[in-house]
Amino acid sequence: MAKLSHSFIVAFVVFSFVYARVWNDTGNGTIVFEEAWTIPELTTGLRRWIKMMVLSCASPCIQGISDPTVANAMAINVNNQLAAQISNNTLRFGAFAALSMHNASEAAAELKRTVEELGFLGGLVNDYQQSGENNGEYPILPDTLIYYDQPDFDIFWQMVTELDVPVYFHPRTNVEPISTLLYGHAPWLLGPGQEFAVTLSNHILGLCTNGVFDRFPDLKIIVGHLGERIPSDLVRIDTQLLRQVPLGMPMLRNVSTYFHTNLYETTSGNFATTLLQFHIQEIGLDRILFSIDYPFVDIPSGATWVNGLDEVLTPEELLSLKRGAAIKLLKLND
Repeated sequence: MAKLSHSFIVAFVVFSFVYARVWNDTGNGTIVFEEAWTIPELTTGLRRWIKMMVLSCASPCIQGISDPTVANAMAINVNNQLAAQISNNTLRFGAFAALSMHNASEAAAELKRTVEELGFLGGLVNDYQQSGENNGEYPILPDTLIYYDQPDFDIFWQMVTELDVPVYFHPRTNVEPISTLLYGHAPWLLGPGQEFAVTLSNHILGLCTNGVFDRFPDLKIIVGHLGERIPSDLVRIDTQLLRQVPLGMPMLRNVSTYFHTNLYETTSGNFATTLLQFHIQEIGLDRILFSIDYPFVDIPSGATWVNGLDEVLTPEELLSLKRGAAIKLLKLND
């Protein structure tokens, strides 16, 4: 059975048994996107600073379960547990749905159930879905690694756009023997130092180049860790992908454009002020959401960094980063 862990994003949701969404909009504090199995113990000061959290099942969660039947049942179970966990405190907590991505129709149905019946704010997928016998136990590779950038998944993306919710793309460790083949020469590159960004950025660029955002122009995707480096290299990416157009690449625009219309990034685990400023120039502050990357990064470190940005951002810009963009994306004031 795949190991489960939980991401939590500070945000709010009200379940179907509540007549209208209500959240404690004090006009200050933060909405943050984190990764943890349990809610952290916060000091009084941090509780006042962090206003809302959305729980979700992080890497690899359901994407690490190769059996479609087991994966779908586990996703439903995880989502029901998340709903029960926050049911007594929906002013502070919400959730992103865990999804089995073996079958696009089943994934669409479960997302619809969690949004409309449980009040979830969207979904979270941990990169590709492994599929096949033996659950990918080495040395037997899963029969298939399922990516969501093919037309077979249009039924899922149609549901996402109809529900008007975001889907967060979170990294995962690679299955064997891919992991050893790519990083056996330098295992120190496994995980967040290199592997996560390389693997997940390929999936995000696959969504772009395979025309997903052209078919679904209102689709909203969140990418952590300052966009897994993609916005740092947009000029080269756009220039080189132009060469693929005569070869049949279906993408109608360019990756830079999609970061203005469909893609959002978070600051999770990447407190690089000068890089943040560059990304603001490249994609705009309204596409960037504050995040810490807890428990891998401690919350006080994130608080110190973002509060120190008052030296480079105006009060209005800092408010947008801390909460404004997230409020709009998650439709908290609708």
